[in-house]
Amino acid sequence: MKIAYITYENTGKYESSVENEDELLLQFLKENGLPLEEEKWSDKNVNWSAYEYAILKSPWDYFDRFAEFNDWLNHLENLGIKLLNPYSIIRWNSDKHYLSDISESGLKTVATQFCEQNSLPKLSDFFDYFDTNELVIKPTVSGGSKNTFRFTKEKAHEIEKMVHPFLKEEAFMVQPFIKEIASEGEWSFLFFNGVFSHALLKTAKSGDFRVQHYLGGGIHPRKADQEQIRIAQQYVTQFAKGCLYARVDGVYVDGVFQLMELELIEPFLYLLAEKKGYDNYHRAILEILT
Repeated sequence: MKIAYITYENTGKYESSVENEDELLLQFLKENGLPLEEEKWSDKNVNWSAYEYAILKSPWDYFDRFAEFNDWLNHLENLGIKLLNPYSIIRWNSDKHYLSDISESGLKTVATQFCEQNSLPKLSDFFDYFDTNELVIKPTVSGGSKNTFRFTKEKAHEIEKMVHPFLKEEAFMVQPFIKEIASEGEWSFLFFNGVFSHALLKTAKSGDFRVQHYLGGGIHPRKADQEQIRIAQQYVTQFAKGCLYARVDGVYVDGVFQLMELELIEPFLYLLAEKKGYDNYHRAILEILT
């Protein structure tokens, strides 16, 4: 049995300022007997047919090369390689239109409206729709805060002129700016093979609203209570069946959890936040393989 441990061609754009989780996890898993080989998903020289399984660890540039990434997924699936997480879920999760499916299921998400490709939305209209003073707009296929804008009504026309050309190529999504993200932070709940592992609170640096650690955000391990775990578990149970990993990201507004993203492709796992995190991940792989 051979397992491909899939990363990406690192140009430093999304590199962690905290720790090299890819390298540390790979070393840990190999030391514990798993036959892993690191491969970059976009490397044309890889003989993928040599692998029986593949773990998507950090294809962090997939949204910059989306068509190529989907072709690669199709290639692996045609070869009969078992992907952890499943192909159908990866494809579904790669476009944030999935938030509509989650919202329609009755689970809480941050309110979202979509601006489809080739549309020319009047962004000022969304302030009344959401009854808010600030909005955030970003592509539906994105990561790392790429082409993400936070703006007030006074800046709406300026942002329109920036976003409308992008809309010729891809869809965007609009959400009210959630002030609790900046004031309190964004929670992440990590699950491995459907079992809760650990939780943390991510906070933005002063003057920013983006919580990504490679953008200067802070990482604060937290002990989640049973009610928090129960609520996060619902998203995993319903939408992440058969997944090696899942990260439930959200914010509490007036005491109610609202999902920001359900990360099922390439989330940083914050294994440094839980001393048993590496063991939990390893155990989940063994459970899936056996």
